[in-house]
Amino acid sequence: MSLLQLSGVTGGYGPVQVLHGLDLSVEEGHVVVVLGANGAGKTTTLRAISGVIPAGGEITFAGRSITGTRPEGMAKLGIAHVPQGRGTFTGLSVEDNLRVGAVVRRDGEIEADLDRWYQVFPRLGERRDQEAGSMSGGEQQMLALARAMMARPRLLLLDEPSLGLAPLVTRELFTQLARLNREEGLTALVVEQNANLALEVGHWGYVLEAGRIAVEGSADQLHDDEAVRKAYLGF
Repeated sequence: MSLLQLSGVTGGYGPVQVLHGLDLSVEEGHVVVVLGANGAGKTTTLRAISGVIPAGGEITFAGRSITGTRPEGMAKLGIAHVPQGRGTFTGLSVEDNLRVGAVVRRDGEIEADLDRWYQVFPRLGERRDQEAGSMSGGEQQMLALARAMMARPRLLLLDEPSLGLAPLVTRELFTQLARLNREEGLTALVVEQNANLALEVGHWGYVLEAGRIAVEGSADQLHDDEAVRKAYLGF
């Protein structure tokens, strides 16, 4: 069953239309990757889903229309968006960043979840009182992911998580993403330039070109299709 469904979705910035009728779905419990060159519309797709920009067409989440819902409403529905550039609150401590991630929750398990994410990302536990802005890029990206998970989202939107990170740190991050999917059933829609690594983690993939879906298929199909790799993925 599709947790997220896009039907004929359009979007852009002012008079500039970037997305031209996207049809895309994310099955519950799956990691779906969105690939493509710079300017293809990948980030715009996530912004349209999360309500950061106005979107045309139809977006449904868990069977209900969410088209036109504002970002704060999306968070309450269980959609967590980790934007490009990490988006941590650099002047706040690591722990305060994590607590911000749980602001929409009203249960009594926030402290338990803090301990849990410190175990998943031990470096965050070691730096819990440190200002987020003083950490490395890789540590800030891990913090951004953990902060999003503090909301206990049904759907994680992850935009270019490897941007600016060293290859080893990028692989560690994707290893954790795969682990969360495998062990926690995390559903995620991931925009990523590192197509090779993203397809190793993903179940299904879409390749965007000029705001339209050029190719879609299982992650294995896209990874193994030489014509697709040469034309769109660069490996």
